[in-house]
Amino acid sequence: MCQHLASELMDAYNGHGGAMTTRENIHRMAEANKAFAHFAW
Repeated sequence: MCQHLASELMDAYNGHGGAMTTRENIHRMAEANKAFAHFAW
């Protein structure tokens, strides 16, 4: 477990890995949805 956590932290620090992919996808979705934020449902 310690090795896995250490490798995940190093990947995040270097800008690689699953956490960074998820972060990029969330930011991409937020930018796409920003255009529709002014609509009040």
